[in-house]
Amino acid sequence: MKEIISPNLKKTPKSLIKFNDERIDNYYWLKERENPRVIEYLNSENDYYRKMTLHTKDFQDKLFNEIKNKIKEEDQSVPYFLNGYWYVTKYKENLDYPIYSRYKDSLRSNEEILFDCNELAQSCDYFNLSNFKISPDNKIVAYSIDTVSRRLYTIKFKNLDNGEILKDEITNTSGTFAWANDNSTLFYTNRDTQTLRNDKIFKHKIGDNPVNDKLVFHETDETFYTNVSKSKSKKFIIISSSSTLTSEFQFLLADKPDDKFTLFKKRERGVEYSISHFEDHFYIITNKDDAFNYKLLKTELKNTSSENWIEVIGHRENVLIEGIDIFKDFLVVSERFNGLNRINIKPWNGSESYYLKFESETFSCYTTGNLDFDSKKLRYAYNSLNEPHSIIEFDMFSKNKIILKQNQVLDTKFSKDNYITKRIWADSRDGTKIPISVIHKKNIKKDGTNPLLLYGYGSYGNTIDPTFSISRLSLLDRGFIFAISHVRGSEYLGRSWYEDGKLLNKINTFNDYIDCTKHLIKENYSSPTHMYAYGGSAGGLLVGAVMNMAPELYNGMIAAVPFVDVVTTMLDETIPLTTSEYDEWGNPNEEKFYNYILSYSPYDNVSKINYPNLLVTTGLHDSQVQYWEPAKWVAKLRANKLGDNKLFLNTNMDTGHGGSSGRFEAIRDLAKEYSFLLDLENIYK
Repeated sequence: MKEIISPNLKKTPKSLIKFNDERIDNYYWLKERENPRVIEYLNSENDYYRKMTLHTKDFQDKLFNEIKNKIKEEDQSVPYFLNGYWYVTKYKENLDYPIYSRYKDSLRSNEEILFDCNELAQSCDYFNLSNFKISPDNKIVAYSIDTVSRRLYTIKFKNLDNGEILKDEITNTSGTFAWANDNSTLFYTNRDTQTLRNDKIFKHKIGDNPVNDKLVFHETDETFYTNVSKSKSKKFIIISSSSTLTSEFQFLLADKPDDKFTLFKKRERGVEYSISHFEDHFYIITNKDDAFNYKLLKTELKNTSSENWIEVIGHRENVLIEGIDIFKDFLVVSERFNGLNRINIKPWNGSESYYLKFESETFSCYTTGNLDFDSKKLRYAYNSLNEPHSIIEFDMFSKNKIILKQNQVLDTKFSKDNYITKRIWADSRDGTKIPISVIHKKNIKKDGTNPLLLYGYGSYGNTIDPTFSISRLSLLDRGFIFAISHVRGSEYLGRSWYEDGKLLNKINTFNDYIDCTKHLIKENYSSPTHMYAYGGSAGGLLVGAVMNMAPELYNGMIAAVPFVDVVTTMLDETIPLTTSEYDEWGNPNEEKFYNYILSYSPYDNVSKINYPNLLVTTGLHDSQVQYWEPAKWVAKLRANKLGDNKLFLNTNMDTGHGGSSGRFEAIRDLAKEYSFLLDLENIYK
């Protein structure tokens, strides 16, 4: 058999100097997207990956069909009611994309198809209809699409009386917009084509040439993003400006789109707030006055100065306020306590509030689809690692609930009782208890021989909740244990949990993950020869940093669209998202942050050691982590790593950060990742 030679990329040294520190980047030139050598290299890595995994091709197909066959292809969402219509999303057998429909007054009326995305996507390698909103008179729908996976959306308009696509076409937007109440004015968010920052809010009049659209707000601070939305009450158009640490809002009566916006509260560094409208007040979630887990306040519409804010729910050191839903008769508060979601229902009439009850040890629940302001029924989603996703409708007056839908697993052998889920706690090296959510089959023995996949993220305050996955059953049923390490950097245990895993505390994220790994090994869930790590985007940074710090603990790792060239990226303000990230990672133009980021940046810390087997995935059009970061990382690893462990780079040449757009193509991506893990365990059945 002919030996398969791994790609050998020529080094072209580039000196990068900051604070008298010189870094030599041999692969800096991979940033040249239009350079034919770049595409040649990515294709060579893809060809190497294909050849080296050819023996798993049939198994990948088996995994794909296995997962696909467990999913109900002919399916539809739970209908929701809004402004006189019921709305439904449908999926048809053997079709990749959704169909959006509506029914006037009753679901028994004639179906009106708004969009069949399967038809819209026919000539596209990638397609995403990210958003649509219908004018208050129900006659025109505005919708945003992306056919490149660069997250630069084009807004189009469709006349719902005759199906005509209007000539108005607005390019380079974020995909977010809001209708004024005159049915002809749309406020939308522009996105800078280079930095991909949401920087301007424009006002468009139906029938006008978009080049003449009026600029109503320009966010000039490069660390801030701006967006536009409409209040649930339909009374106000709201412009938000936000960075990692600071926020600011403006509002305008939706009945008067040509008036000027009113500033709610001037931005104050370190003060975050959000606003919701109800009757004569705005309700405010804020961390003002050191309320790190947030508190809920209210203020009269006529005077929004913070001196007039009145407390509704005070700050609690052990309860994080995550959001609110406002109804005509109820205020619903979403909270997190001891790592778990909970939902607090508070009647406006002053009668006693109460919490919904959940019995599981580790689960995820959240309110969803509550667009009808007048409804007395709350919709929320519930699932856990072993229980499929459900949409539940709860009557807030009678306290009766019904399950509107639970996702089906099309496998007669499936039962949630076949699996054990639990939450365990690991000791981090600084004495902090780190929670881990775990699921495995009932017959698993803790003897150290089980393959275990440990998932981690730990950035931006994003919390990875324990949720159900049909595809994950293909690992669990083959003996894998799956676990989520709820490391610092998320908000799993409140806002302080996030603060302890960012900026100059970032090392805690990596240490927590390593210490969770050691705990799982100590407790005989697995061993280094069967331990696997997975992380994507900022979670890919986690994987990359951990791989440099403790490679001996893992047999294999998967880094999906990984953020690994941290120093160079954060020093380049022309790269999308960079300036808005300073409050998360620190600004390396300051020496203390430069040195700290350099200490863990995966690309900068590659050395001549034995690394675990590694699969790296990326997309050529990725707008969040540019393709060259994982490409450079793999090239440097290939030039330095010792031993013969596998190292693969698989670049999707048609997509971006989110991977394939069709639901079946996304399953093929998963089948590739799963086959990589199972191949390392010599499992092919």
